[in-house]
Amino acid sequence: MFDLFKNMGAMAGALRNLPRLQEQMGQLQARLAQVVVTGTAAGGLVTARVNGRLEVVGVSISNQAMQLQDREMLEDLIRSAVNQALNRARETLAEETAKLGESLGLPSGMKLPGFS
Repeated sequence: MFDLFKNMGAMAGALRNLPRLQEQMGQLQARLAQVVVTGTAAGGLVTARVNGRLEVVGVSISNQAMQLQDREMLEDLIRSAVNQALNRARETLAEETAKLGESLGLPSGMKLPGFS
């Protein structure tokens, strides 16, 4: 019960500083758009790149993978590489939003709106 009131107090404090919060969230979104993480499958046969806004920004398929001539396997490799990159991007997003929340005095684990 005490944690609930503590969290409410922290949110009230953050809302008092809403312009600063909005500015920092905008800066974070801009930084996350520049962060690119990579996921690979089958030792690099397929590579996917995802930015910190969870957008797929590129997929590379090696010549060796193209020679497999197995559509289903290639689809699985692409899916695997993209999912790995997305997971890494989510981890980066969680770390960055936690840092922002802490800098604003929010309790750890508290979700910031617009950053799921």
